[in-house]
Amino acid sequence: MASTPQNISVGGKGVDLSPRAVSSSTVVGSPATNGATNVCQVTNIPADVAVQSGVFLSGCVSLTVGTSGTAVTVKIRQGTTAGSGTTVASTGAITGGISAGNLISQDIQGFDTGVSGGGAPGSTSYFLEVTITGGAATSTVSQTNLTAIVV
Repeated sequence: MASTPQNISVGGKGVDLSPRAVSSSTVVGSPATNGATNVCQVTNIPADVAVQSGVFLSGCVSLTVGTSGTAVTVKIRQGTTAGSGTTVASTGAITGGISAGNLISQDIQGFDTGVSGGGAPGSTSYFLEVTITGGAATSTVSQTNLTAIVV
């Protein structure tokens, strides 16, 4: 039998929201050529927290654009596999300032409403996906972060 999702805990010492927030700054990969690449992920969202509204997601990535790169698309997706999983947010193809050798930084936010009303999270994993349009060589990720907060 599945456990009952935990609501926000309130006690004499205050409100404990720590089980509801997870974050990672680990670089998982850098986009090779023009394929979609998982650059950062959070995989430890507790399955036993009650979701009232959804999951707020905030991410950023800094990278040096590889050879022939003409546009960058950043997405937040459910799961951990590049090219799959429900897209929660997408920047669309960003072209301003994008050319080989340029260091760029892009942020993105999203809100996953897949489960709400007190149920368990619809996904316990999310990731930042980066695609370099026209990329002929690896673009190097120098910094990244993804934070998920269950609301």
